[in-house]
Amino acid sequence: MARGQWRTLVVGMLFGIVWMSAQAVMPAVIGRAIDTGVADRDGGELLKWASVMFVIGLVQAATGIMRHRFAVTNWLTAAYRTVQLVGRQAVHLGGTLPRKVSTGEVVAIGTSDLSHLGQVMDVSARFAGAIVSFLLVSVILLNTSVTLGLVVLVGVPALMLVVGPLLSPLQRRSATQRHLMGDLSNTASDIVGGLRVLRGIGGEQVFHDRYRRESQTVRRAGVEVAKLQSLLDALQIFLPGVFVVLVVWLGARYAVEGRITPGELVAFYGYSAFLMIPLRTATEYANKVIRAKVSAARVCHVLALTPDVDDPEVPADSPPPGVDLTDVRTGFVASAGRLTAIVSEQPDDSAALADRLGLCAAEVDDDVLLGGVRLTALRRAEVRARIVVSDTGAVLFSGRLGDRLDVTGLGTDAALRRALDTASADDIMAALPEGLDTVVAERGRTFSGGQRQRLVLARALTTDPEVLVLVEPTSAVDAHTEARVAARLRAQRSGRTTVVTTSSPLMLDAVDEVAFLHDGRIVATGTHGDLLATNPAYRMVVTRETEPAEAVR
Repeated sequence: MARGQWRTLVVGMLFGIVWMSAQAVMPAVIGRAIDTGVADRDGGELLKWASVMFVIGLVQAATGIMRHRFAVTNWLTAAYRTVQLVGRQAVHLGGTLPRKVSTGEVVAIGTSDLSHLGQVMDVSARFAGAIVSFLLVSVILLNTSVTLGLVVLVGVPALMLVVGPLLSPLQRRSATQRHLMGDLSNTASDIVGGLRVLRGIGGEQVFHDRYRRESQTVRRAGVEVAKLQSLLDALQIFLPGVFVVLVVWLGARYAVEGRITPGELVAFYGYSAFLMIPLRTATEYANKVIRAKVSAARVCHVLALTPDVDDPEVPADSPPPGVDLTDVRTGFVASAGRLTAIVSEQPDDSAALADRLGLCAAEVDDDVLLGGVRLTALRRAEVRARIVVSDTGAVLFSGRLGDRLDVTGLGTDAALRRALDTASADDIMAALPEGLDTVVAERGRTFSGGQRQRLVLARALTTDPEVLVLVEPTSAVDAHTEARVAARLRAQRSGRTTVVTTSSPLMLDAVDEVAFLHDGRIVATGTHGDLLATNPAYRMVVTRETEPAEAVR
């Protein structure tokens, strides 16, 4: 990451060096002003050195402003580049991501890890200035008094060595706390996601108690980190303070003995006080590097994940548009240009088939063919462009509603309006004063479940893919809305291949063909009316009848 933004890092470091070096030479200028201006009662010399101090102050102020600007730039660049990298990796992994890493881990990257990575880039300018200013002060002190110069030159690194042993345990405890925070975030996501179910079965208290236990574990881990952090912070103040007292005591003795001038004594005190800044900056840098290493390990873990399916070394020739989509394993065929429904007794079975049709399943095989060509033999980008799967877990991202619905950025307003009309989302748009300019909250939480489902359907329709696979697209809407969606979906997707998993008679009445999935195989196909009349098992699924079914045909 540092290599990717080395230019702004170098410029920030240069400003940091000039900024802190200006502070470093200020005690020497003050000392000269005291010796040649005050002690000798020379107004001209006093004015000269006062002018030098003024110029140095201006340089320090200007470079300090620029250093801060570049520090903020480096922080933001690192933080949001992390977001970009993880976002691209999430897109690259697709459905593989939630199967290989918990939601809490990804959330923690976007909340705490990016901050730690940005802070390292932020402090780098001050750290460079601290190193150079320390060397500069050491040279000045050695030229003034070898003894005092050596005390400062050796004493400051010695203080760093005293603090050093605390850094390794701090890293271990920070890593533990970071892992526990990820687990806790994952638990919170699970609870929120299943809150309605928990209320239905009376499980709220159980999960409440579990969350309390885990949060207390995180709290205790945080206290362990805070113990070391507080000790480190205290030593950063206490040890330099003791060091300043020692230098001032030695300098005062030398001044009394006449070995240094009063101005040099003041300068030595100024240097001793100033050297607290490089010391604290160095320990701050080490502390932030430790935290960033823990965060970087988490980010690298996500970036190192590989998708279940990758592009073949030699991709097959693309099948022509308007061909059938076939799943050999189950015997399902989505005929080109037709609206086909998949019905199964267990909704998870049809949802799993839908995932396989879009190359999204956990177990990817070579059984799905597009025009006779295996999906795994095609480039993933081509599969994603030609086949879009929209499942019940799809959510809305935060941002402008129009942008969130037209994810490709290629659709027209007319196409988007038509998609919203097909999804029967007119009432939603009418209730939004700003219309498509409305800002969507995270995960679309300001919308009801049915509203979110219709907006997600509109988003899928806006992509207008060659093959659109919809998993239970109307499960959260009322019957009247569902009937409108079914009729309009058929009209909008006319001539385009569309697959819907559902057991709703209203939707099944509108499709061209129904495929009945039983025990992992398509055992019957036909219109909804034909299957109702000829297949008792199918009739039980879609009508919820309770009488024993005849043998599945």
